[in-house]
Amino acid sequence: MNVGIIGYGSMGKMLADKFALNGETVYVSTRTREKLESAPTALQVCGSNTEVADVADILFVCVRPVDLLEVIKEIDCIAKEDTLLVSLNGSVSFETLAGVTSKKTAKVIPSVTAEIDRSQTLVTYSESVREEDKAKLKALLGIIGNVIELPENEMGMGSELVSCMPGFIASMFDVVCESAKKHTSIPDEQIIDMVLNTMSATGDLMLQKDMSFKDVVGRVATKGGITEVGTRVVYDQFPETMDELFGKTMAKRRMTAEASKKEGK
Repeated sequence: MNVGIIGYGSMGKMLADKFALNGETVYVSTRTREKLESAPTALQVCGSNTEVADVADILFVCVRPVDLLEVIKEIDCIAKEDTLLVSLNGSVSFETLAGVTSKKTAKVIPSVTAEIDRSQTLVTYSESVREEDKAKLKALLGIIGNVIELPENEMGMGSELVSCMPGFIASMFDVVCESAKKHTSIPDEQIIDMVLNTMSATGDLMLQKDMSFKDVVGRVATKGGITEVGTRVVYDQFPETMDELFGKTMAKRRMTAEASKKEGK
């Protein structure tokens, strides 16, 4: 099976390198050729998008949302009839994609945690995608972590929970560390190390022991204790912040979807 990757930016590079190092035959093209200077030697570097499209059985289009439809128009008549076209933009609907291509299409949203093979990768399929196509794509994505299939209308919130979440979590704990610095003389690097390792270990504890968030709170926040005082602040004040966060990010997704729909007409 030949895997094609158009675009060698952050996600395109991650997918191409991971697939190639796993022994897959990967063809790649990018506008910025300098990005390929440090690419694995196993990659098959092509001179154009159409050259990649000509040989790919599964073709990932890893370009900016503003460029997605134009790239698909460029390669549509070159790609093989049975090629599975995979968009890494969850906001551009299958309806919009169908306006520029008749190929089988899927949408995939990986996470930056794919770098350590622990991505929670979302996937959704257009109606024309066959079960054997799904199996091949799932096996390929399994190289970088878990694969989660969702209906198209849930890809937005799904993306917030797995693809955007590393950024949300990092920003939250950045705030935690900055606030802690105001109340201690512990060195900054040590604060970050303590919080980061505790955060990671808490996640592993919950997964390995099948614990809920409230299970952990109950274990640590004894009645009338110090932790209970802190967790009460979080439960009282943090929900409003998260409601605003999701409200704004989902609104941005709707704007992106509407813009792509107009562009596809």
